[in-house]
Amino acid sequence: MRAEHLDDAVHTAVSAGAPLVVAGVTGRDATTWQTADGAAPAGTDTVLAIYSMTKAFTATAALQCVEEGLIDLDAPARQYVPEIAALQVLETLDDEGRVRTRPPKRDITPRMLLLHTSGLAYDMFDKRYAILARERMRHPSSTPLWDSINTPLLHDPGQRWTYGTSMDWMGLIIAAVRGTRLEDVFAERIYGPCGMTSTSFDVSAAMRPRLATVYRRQRDGEIVPTKVTPPDVPELDMGGQGLFSTVPDLLALLRVWLGDGMGAHGRVLQPETVEWAVQAAPGVVVTPLPSAIPALTREADFFPGARKSWAYSFLRNEDDVAGGRRAGSLTWAGLANVFYWIDRTTGVAAIWASQLLPFFDPVAEQGVQAFERAVYA
Repeated sequence: MRAEHLDDAVHTAVSAGAPLVVAGVTGRDATTWQTADGAAPAGTDTVLAIYSMTKAFTATAALQCVEEGLIDLDAPARQYVPEIAALQVLETLDDEGRVRTRPPKRDITPRMLLLHTSGLAYDMFDKRYAILARERMRHPSSTPLWDSINTPLLHDPGQRWTYGTSMDWMGLIIAAVRGTRLEDVFAERIYGPCGMTSTSFDVSAAMRPRLATVYRRQRDGEIVPTKVTPPDVPELDMGGQGLFSTVPDLLALLRVWLGDGMGAHGRVLQPETVEWAVQAAPGVVVTPLPSAIPALTREADFFPGARKSWAYSFLRNEDDVAGGRRAGSLTWAGLANVFYWIDRTTGVAAIWASQLLPFFDPVAEQGVQAFERAVYA
């Protein structure tokens, strides 16, 4: 790995249109390289909206609860969060958002939530959910985040892999068994042991001046800033999205999974927990993510044509990536094109983070691939 190659890969992405890129690489013990380029405040301490990279924190906190016997992965999730029992399976949906549902054939379990086999989906990846989201916008409430996860199931729990709001419900379970906000759980059990200084669901006075703007590519190709201003404190701590963080803080979490569960200032997970959690879950088939809301996402297919599986709770590539990560590596991403991977075989983890919509925008898709090749060159 040569720093100038990595710098060039990031600069090329910014020159091609990425408004901001912050990237970093770590080994098992320490960060080995990081940089930032693009629109202000472009620095390695820039605070980013990490969207679904939040799921890596929630998975970590959930497994801590499993270690302590607070969560049984195969118990009905309604034992921890009774509200989840009200979710029904969608049978029909018309263009006006009128639904017909039926009771599910079995209970949702915490294991299903971690594996995304609960039947819950996301509106950006499913046309039926997109219709429901449109209807919610027509009739806004004071609890939009809660409304966004209190949705029908697309299929019976355990039937297949469907990416969606499962980890938001897992976050509610963690908060319930711990008896406090998910933010407080993360602060005590992840931020502190990992030495994180700028990660939170809340945007503090110290973080806001460093908060990056999220940009959007319009239909004509022009990239413009959005006008979204996050609140100081959210309506709900969402286990599947909602965290703000920096690349140095995120690399600290990746080192927990790259190694044996240790953080910079204490143990986060037991080594045996990490060892089984990174394995492929039997029978879970990961499929491409279609685009139901083009303004938010293009069709997303990680490693087209290659074998893929799902762990607790990451995507695994079961084949080596040419010029890149090894088989068995863990990965996922955040909506504003925040990508990371954890290559336990090579001992390398990395993050390439932009703040650009839609997801899988070509400049980001090509940029992170070039960055990975530079990491392994």
